[in-house]
Amino acid sequence: MKTVSMLAGAGLLSLALAGLAMAQEAAGGTSAKKAEIGKAAPEFDLKDCCGKAVKLSDYKDKIVVLEWWNNECPWCVKAMPQMKQLNEKYGSKGVVFLGVDSTAAHKPEGVHKAREDHGVQYPILMDTDGKVGRAYGAKTTPHIFIINKGTLVYAGAHYEKDGSRDYIAESLDALLAGKAVPVAETKSYGCSVKYK
Repeated sequence: MKTVSMLAGAGLLSLALAGLAMAQEAAGGTSAKKAEIGKAAPEFDLKDCCGKAVKLSDYKDKIVVLEWWNNECPWCVKAMPQMKQLNEKYGSKGVVFLGVDSTAAHKPEGVHKAREDHGVQYPILMDTDGKVGRAYGAKTTPHIFIINKGTLVYAGAHYEKDGSRDYIAESLDALLAGKAVPVAETKSYGCSVKYK
């Protein structure tokens, strides 16, 4: 009888844990499905540091470059000239650049000032609760994700540390020529994302 009771208890615990995992997934918690190369990129609806609403679905027919951004990270600051040049070059070809700030302590006004101080022209989206960053699996600043008409096609570093390869430019050149990206995934590097 004791064994039956223990088995019943274990079964109830399993059901409770499964229910918790499903609830977390529905709420966008840590159990939610992560972004995968070749699959639909996780949808988001965020406000930029100026208060303008931005949805990924607004760019469903575009190539989108997401850059996880933190103006206090030296790696991010070092990448800014490259990112500005890429935005100027490829923005004129219809590519959309969006920064995403998942730093829990950051406020829109501070991010807006930093964006202006550094001369960054593309929007920086505020993700201070970290839901979008976790959905994408963003680990570092910068961490780059390239989306081609709704499908995630690249995730990783912006360029090799020795400057030998620019993964963003390589990917965009291929996509604009109607080809697959040469490398779909690399290891990102930089400061860790300062999640809540």
